[in-house]
Amino acid sequence: MMRGRGRGPGWAPIGLVLLLSACNSDGPEPAEFDLPSAGLKLNLTRLATHPFLSRYRLTLRIEGPRGCSATAELFPDTGYAGRRNVYQQPSGVITVLGQYDARVFDPANCSLRLVEFQSLVGHATFLGAFDVDAQKRWRFLDASVRPERSFEEH
Repeated sequence: MMRGRGRGPGWAPIGLVLLLSACNSDGPEPAEFDLPSAGLKLNLTRLATHPFLSRYRLTLRIEGPRGCSATAELFPDTGYAGRRNVYQQPSGVITVLGQYDARVFDPANCSLRLVEFQSLVGHATFLGAFDVDAQKRWRFLDASVRPERSFEEH
């Protein structure tokens, strides 16, 4: 009786390692950005919603001055659409801009609201982006590390 090549107990651990390395993390992946000059801390956490596909739930939490905080579920990352650019308006308002949604945080009244893209006019300073780095780790990339990228670029 001949045994088939590539079969047997030796191949099972290798297959398991390959399978597990292809799986998404089932734990939350937080990324943080501190803006001490405004007394703000932004945290954007992504959580895999599918074991193999690039699908993530995104939760934004902003802690502002005087202990205020606001949280919002963002448009989910349904496949390489998780990047969120962060801007500061001269008024101190923070904009978190995604490919399919935009949120504005006003520290004066501690409000975080969904806005229409058309309402985002005027001068704003790009602070950086929540995105994956070259090693595919979710984190905040400061504007000094990576320049602003428009959403037409992938």
